[in-house]
Amino acid sequence: MGILSILLWTPAAGVLLLALISGQNIQLIRYIANLFTTIAFLLVCWLLSIYNAHDANLQFNEYFPLNPKLGSAYALGIDGLSMPMLVLATLLTSIALLASFSVSSSVKGYHICILLLEFGMLGVFLAQDWALFYIFWEVTLIPLFFLIGRWGGKRRHTASLNFVLYTMGGSVFMLISLLAISQYDLEHGGSLMSSMHQAAQDMPRVEQVLVLLGFVIGFGVKMPIFPLHGWLPLAHVEAPSPVSILLSGILLKMGAYGLIRAVVMLPEAAKLLQPFLIFLGLFGMLYGGLLAWRQRDLKAMVAYSSISHMGIVLLGIATLNEAGITGAVLQMTAHGLIAGALFLLVGLLYERTHTRNIQDYSSLVQVMPRFALFMTLTLLAAMGLPGSVGFIAELHTLIGTYSSSSSIGLGMGLMVFFSMSILIGSAYAVRTISLLFTGPVKPQMQQVKDLTAPELLAAGILVSSVVAFGLMPGPLLDLSAATIGQMNGVISQRIL
Repeated sequence: MGILSILLWTPAAGVLLLALISGQNIQLIRYIANLFTTIAFLLVCWLLSIYNAHDANLQFNEYFPLNPKLGSAYALGIDGLSMPMLVLATLLTSIALLASFSVSSSVKGYHICILLLEFGMLGVFLAQDWALFYIFWEVTLIPLFFLIGRWGGKRRHTASLNFVLYTMGGSVFMLISLLAISQYDLEHGGSLMSSMHQAAQDMPRVEQVLVLLGFVIGFGVKMPIFPLHGWLPLAHVEAPSPVSILLSGILLKMGAYGLIRAVVMLPEAAKLLQPFLIFLGLFGMLYGGLLAWRQRDLKAMVAYSSISHMGIVLLGIATLNEAGITGAVLQMTAHGLIAGALFLLVGLLYERTHTRNIQDYSSLVQVMPRFALFMTLTLLAAMGLPGSVGFIAELHTLIGTYSSSSSIGLGMGLMVFFSMSILIGSAYAVRTISLLFTGPVKPQMQQVKDLTAPELLAAGILVSSVVAFGLMPGPLLDLSAATIGQMNGVISQRIL
């Protein structure tokens, strides 16, 4: 068994072990779940240490045919696109469990669902066969449905049903697109992503566009892209805060990850759809920012801001150039860290005050100085302040967008809308800082406790990563540079 299989099946082994333990033994359940997520994170750290960032090809490949007639295989591998997502997935899962000590009902079922979710997420980023990719994509739905529907807020049942219906609806379009390509792929013998790239080239141009539209809908629901975002605000607000960390930090990135793979596979169709995708990206940035600015519920504000930030990812992908795709991949990592930190901190605040209405707070800096420091740094990073990883991502996307839009005569016009969305993001971030940390201390907030040691550890890891990669982005850029360069070469070769 290879290192990637060991990594993939570690959370599944944790699930099997938890299934054998009595649900009354809560301390042991928490210990085992945290142990297996920590092992998965350490395995990824080891992978990162031996991964050759200068090699653009797949590394640590594993291949085992499952059904030669259909061309499906158990095929795993990693490159510069999947490596940062694996680190993010295992890190945020560990942090989500650290933030789950307030979960007191059905503790065994909760931790089993979290480990199952990690298993599905790792499978999506490791799979190098579209059939296997699709299976793991669907696997993530089951634990998320129960995590929201069983441990969520008052409207949890509506939120979980919305999430499943939206995502399954999108999955249908993705499946149709995969089946359309596989008809051509059968002639090449195999459904590995590499052979499907070859099959996609044989398709007529109209079919390529239709197939890519199917992928845009399927992956766009998960990102989410406007107007496929209807499930997101309610799911984020009603989900338990640790689940919101995973939902925003990783699950949205699965959609962006899949869309990048699809665009590289169908670059000619992407070039034809480029103006449409750029419009959706810019509109999502403005729309999400404006709705976030209007929210009084802190969780709803972070949820709508995710639409805005994922609009930056879509915009970077739509540029079809190296700078833009680099910005998209950086923004995926940046948003995972920033949104994860925001949902963690908002959840910890809600546990203490039982309110998420921003109007109920004032001058928390006097009673919660440690919380105030981390929250302020994270909100400043969310608005793309220089010195944070969000700034590096937005800068690359900006350069890529200007370069791409100038070639079609829309350079300055698109820059205006891009700048407006950044300003709107700054407005809701500064407003939140002002309402949370200025003014007189309200009587009901005078006895609120500051962050404890485990909470400081969880928040500190995320916030320090945001600042560290903002000040020293080199390692993060180098990790994906070779793979993105290879992808850009494929795109340029096909669309010129």
